[in-house]
Amino acid sequence: MKLKPLPGAISLALALTACGGEKSTPTDGASAGVSTSFARLQTQVLESSCGFSACHTPGNTSNSGLVLTGAGVYQSLVNAPATQPIAKADGLRRVVPGKPDSSLLWHKVNGFVNGHHAREYGAAMPYGGQPLPAGQIEFIRQWIAGGASRTSDDISPSLLSGTVAAPAYVPLIAPTGGFQLRMIPFSINASSEREVFLYAPVRNTQETWVNRVQTNMRTGSHHFVIYSFAANTPSLVIPQAGIVRDLKNSDGTYQLGTIAAMGYHVFFGGSQAAASDFTFPAGVAMRVPAGTVLDVNSHYVNSTAKAITGEAEANLYTVSASQVQFEAAALNLNNTALTLPVGRDTTIRKTFKFAKLTRVVMLTSHMHKRGLKFVVRISGGARDGELVYQNEAWDHPLILTLPTPLVLQAGEGLTSEVTYRGDASKVVRFGLTSEDEMNIIFGYSY
Repeated sequence: MKLKPLPGAISLALALTACGGEKSTPTDGASAGVSTSFARLQTQVLESSCGFSACHTPGNTSNSGLVLTGAGVYQSLVNAPATQPIAKADGLRRVVPGKPDSSLLWHKVNGFVNGHHAREYGAAMPYGGQPLPAGQIEFIRQWIAGGASRTSDDISPSLLSGTVAAPAYVPLIAPTGGFQLRMIPFSINASSEREVFLYAPVRNTQETWVNRVQTNMRTGSHHFVIYSFAANTPSLVIPQAGIVRDLKNSDGTYQLGTIAAMGYHVFFGGSQAAASDFTFPAGVAMRVPAGTVLDVNSHYVNSTAKAITGEAEANLYTVSASQVQFEAAALNLNNTALTLPVGRDTTIRKTFKFAKLTRVVMLTSHMHKRGLKFVVRISGGARDGELVYQNEAWDHPLILTLPTPLVLQAGEGLTSEVTYRGDASKVVRFGLTSEDEMNIIFGYSY
């Protein structure tokens, strides 16, 4: 399973990342030789700071629906609603004239700064590259704060010059009350991406309770996710501990052993943000049996001309059993009754009812490459049919945290509503390989 849209992330569902492209199409505000602050912003920042695999060029905007080249960019940014689900829920727009803090663009270009915003708004901008120079970020701030004009030319162009050095990576310090999982440093070649897994022992000699999961990643990461394995996982599928496993071979084909293991993954924790810190409500914690080994997954995108290093850590903070009132459980709501007809799109729904009161505090999803949209709705009760989760990126699904738990009474539940693209020549059914399909709601509840 390949997970962003932290926000994702990213998780990781990206709503706004920088993109490069050809400049043969006239840009907003720059026609007839007119030079404006916005024209400079578009040509010298938006079009030149390119996100390698999530560009905002025509035909390559499946995650965001936003093109940042050519004509129409101004209208697509200013007062346009954010599509990233958490930003949308927080009332952000892509750009709000006069209000940087209400503008998703401002948060995106500051996404490399730990703690800049309290909520996860997907991957930082520019995606897969280094942070923008401080002058360019200040140019964006002044443009938004000054009213986000399309025609004025009142911001110093000198702010757009300069370069930025990659920030020094500061690893997480292992907790004194808990355990640390670490993705050991690995290399990502220039203008490429790499996704790896590492089966890592927690090193807990007795049963323990985890109430907080903190993650941290080097610049360039799309996501960092932790998985356990389902109880029915065959022993031959369990990977060897301590060995980095690639998702793909050097020729771009999938590693079959890695794919087989992914079919039995159960979400444990993770994020698309450069740094995240999730704490369960008071009195709630996950039980981690003695001797647990978890599969950590890191995905990096490198749009630069040099190789970069990937690295990440997760701190699992523990509490004593006496402090635990409710045991948190990983949601694993799996619809295996999938049959996709040849040559046409199909939407498949399944409702999962809960036998007792259930409080949901995180949601994410899993589908394979034919998945177009994954929607989760409430089933039953006063909010029957209400949409609570939506993701359109099969390989980078949104990880949605719910500060206010979604409370479902006994007999109520969640409905997965997944739309797939049919294969041109064969019927596709549920299965574990990338050529099969899946439909799983993951998350946390108690």
